[in-house]
Amino acid sequence: MSAALTLLPRWAGATFKASASLSYSVKYESLAAVDLGSNSFHLQVGRVVDEQIYPLDSLREPVRLGAGLGKDKYLNSETQGRALEALARFGERLRGFAPEAVRAVGTNTLRVAKNANQFLAQAEAVLGFPIEVIFGREEARLIYVGVSHSLPPSLDRRLVVDIGGGSTEFIIGTGFEAELVESLPMGCVSYSLRYFPDGRIDRSAMKKAQLAASNEIQRIVVEYRATGWRQAVASSGTAKSIASVLAINGWCEQGISALGLEKLRNQLLKAGHIANLNIGGIRTDRLAILPGGVALMSAIFEALELHFLEVSEAALRQGVLYDLLGRFQHHDMRELTVQQFGRRYHIDAMQAERVYGLALALYDALSAESNEHDRQLLTWAARLHEIGLSIAHTGSHKHAAYILSNADMPGFSQHEQERLARIVLAHRGKLSKLQDLPARNDDWALIFCLRIAALIHRSRTEIPLPRIDCSENPEGFVLLLPAEWLEAHPLTAAALEAEIEDWESIGFELQVEALGPKGRAVAE
Repeated sequence: MSAALTLLPRWAGATFKASASLSYSVKYESLAAVDLGSNSFHLQVGRVVDEQIYPLDSLREPVRLGAGLGKDKYLNSETQGRALEALARFGERLRGFAPEAVRAVGTNTLRVAKNANQFLAQAEAVLGFPIEVIFGREEARLIYVGVSHSLPPSLDRRLVVDIGGGSTEFIIGTGFEAELVESLPMGCVSYSLRYFPDGRIDRSAMKKAQLAASNEIQRIVVEYRATGWRQAVASSGTAKSIASVLAINGWCEQGISALGLEKLRNQLLKAGHIANLNIGGIRTDRLAILPGGVALMSAIFEALELHFLEVSEAALRQGVLYDLLGRFQHHDMRELTVQQFGRRYHIDAMQAERVYGLALALYDALSAESNEHDRQLLTWAARLHEIGLSIAHTGSHKHAAYILSNADMPGFSQHEQERLARIVLAHRGKLSKLQDLPARNDDWALIFCLRIAALIHRSRTEIPLPRIDCSENPEGFVLLLPAEWLEAHPLTAAALEAEIEDWESIGFELQVEALGPKGRAVAE
């Protein structure tokens, strides 16, 4: 039996505001972050006290995921097996955690691996939680969030540099807010494998590695120097390893100095091979990637004219924790991003509000146990479905999908952006463009709700909506509208007839039935 649709109250004013209905309201004493880095996997568990997170437990697994990426960009089976074993151990530690209290993110290697989706399906099953692959600039933003929460409050601009296994992030920000974010495709694992194979180190290889890194950094040097900073901070394993070596060998008391870095570089060249390196302060599992890390750090010091870098204990996983905490406290970065896109692309807020209200009500009517994340995603899709109009009316849904697929959207994972783009692309036009989407994919329900809402509100005016019933079945969807309302709106009735044919063309059944006075379907 179909459920009666009840429209939600409208937002006040012409702008959208965050609401408790769009965020998690449950509070958790503990949150957990999983970082699937290109060098190491990390699990961080934190205890929430007010708006602060205090570390409770942490696990690290030196998986070296990036080292398993071949020239063909496929992740080999041996590395996948090692990664799955590590995630199984993480999964055991996370048993009993609510799904909303855990966030797992993948970085550079999972961004570029051609078989990432196949691996992720197994990884999620073993870990027991979804894994989001995040874009490089989103990774940079989260790193800054983590580092800024670990430092004393300051009104000065900060530069944060994070050398990872497959990418290096550069961020300039003030307080907890990042202003410039960039992710460059150079990491300690990839550079060590490319320029220092089998642990061999010579001046020619070091020079080539630094030159390659310098060429990458040149893309951002002018803008970053022009913006400027008062404090420079490094984070993550490479920076901590270098700082540890410098401190233990008396080359720099704390942090990383240009002079100390130069002494370490000379020691590497003098050794000629990792096996001959006789210095303390570095873990055995990081020795193989030290040359690449030193080459990258040296290039960064030179290109940005640095003399000293402080080293933070915080990194991506701490940023993920604080970002997750923000979602519970109604400071969801994704909500802010949607608001900013609405302003940037001059969205008709009232029309978006009409469509969003009806689409959400349709979704709630489809199932008594709706998925909260999918519900949020539908809300954002409805609010952004017309951003393509700022480019052109013709094909606006295609322009919108392109923007949502390719724009930097702070807070959103790659998968979330892909789903947003797909739903918005499908809100109008032929459904055949999505014929490769599996029939049982959850996005079909979201597409149905957005298409019907946009169709009914095609006039872009305030119209009194009738009682609407809808339901979902294995064959497709059923939509019920009062017979007299359909007669009074022939344009909408005709559009619904075309909609039936479009769903039928891709193997779905859409039934549009007329409701009698007492809410029962009547024969045509």
